[in-house]
Amino acid sequence: MVKTLPSSLAPYVDRLGPAIEAALRKISCLPTGCPDQLREAIRYSLLAPGKRLRPMLALMAAEACGGSLSAAMPAACAVEMIHTYSLIHDDLPAMDDDDLRRGRPTCHKVFGEAMATLAGDGLLSLAFQVLAEGIRPQTVAATCCAALAEASGPCQLVGGQADDIAQSQAGKPDVPPPTSGQAGKPDVQQRLGPSGATYDREHLESIHARKTGAMICVALRLGGMTAEAAPEQLKALNEYGRRLGLAFQITDDLLDVRSTEESMGKRVGKDAEKGKITFPGLLGVDESAAYAAQLIAEACAALEPLGSQAEGLVTLARYVLERNS
Repeated sequence: MVKTLPSSLAPYVDRLGPAIEAALRKISCLPTGCPDQLREAIRYSLLAPGKRLRPMLALMAAEACGGSLSAAMPAACAVEMIHTYSLIHDDLPAMDDDDLRRGRPTCHKVFGEAMATLAGDGLLSLAFQVLAEGIRPQTVAATCCAALAEASGPCQLVGGQADDIAQSQAGKPDVPPPTSGQAGKPDVQQRLGPSGATYDREHLESIHARKTGAMICVALRLGGMTAEAAPEQLKALNEYGRRLGLAFQITDDLLDVRSTEESMGKRVGKDAEKGKITFPGLLGVDESAAYAAQLIAEACAALEPLGSQAEGLVTLARYVLERNS
């Protein structure tokens, strides 16, 4: 696990982290039918040091709704596998073309583009196998598979990535670099180079509600579903997840401006280089930080129907606001 997590989150990480890691290791010990290099590429990416934010959310949501960790673990692992597959593919030269992820060379830098693509494909398929075989009763397993398929599909995760790529290919935005003050009001539109397209906060939020937020929301939803949560509990988790996901992306954008490659474990400043619209570029650094804080406060308030059982989710939300990597 990552060493930069705050002390307030340590009890949850110490309790949930080893169980998540053990489950991921067991799942990725694939049988002899899997070629050795493919298995190695899958495990290289899946078991790389990471925060395990999404599986932790799934497990915390299950507990907040009265469920058990063992019942929710397949869902937690499935979400992490989908997340890892998306990172492998996002890092490819045809996508974001990154050579560093979680402090190590990206999968395609180690195993080649073809094998990295196949590793992502393998994780995508394996995630649904883990859900279908590990979740009980089978009716809940089927519902979980449908929820994860929707969240990772063309209208959510994949669609958000497609729009993100289209935005960056539209041309370098005609906006000033992020500053410590406001770069514009929340409703200001910024025109992109040769295409003449305009992007405002609503459009940017739409991209990241799918690209980042969908997997955070589904992690929470799957955790709640394994606990057979009541509709009002699932609604609370969804409201929390929507705000948490957006705050996570805003913080990520801020770190791309403020942080270093060493602390992030990946290249920084690349969004501006590629002409991507980010929250600091659209709103300014200070206003972006204030907006993230507002979203986290609203996310925590949304958990009130779950009472004290949601304390872990509140702590994790505050970490998202304070994180430095």
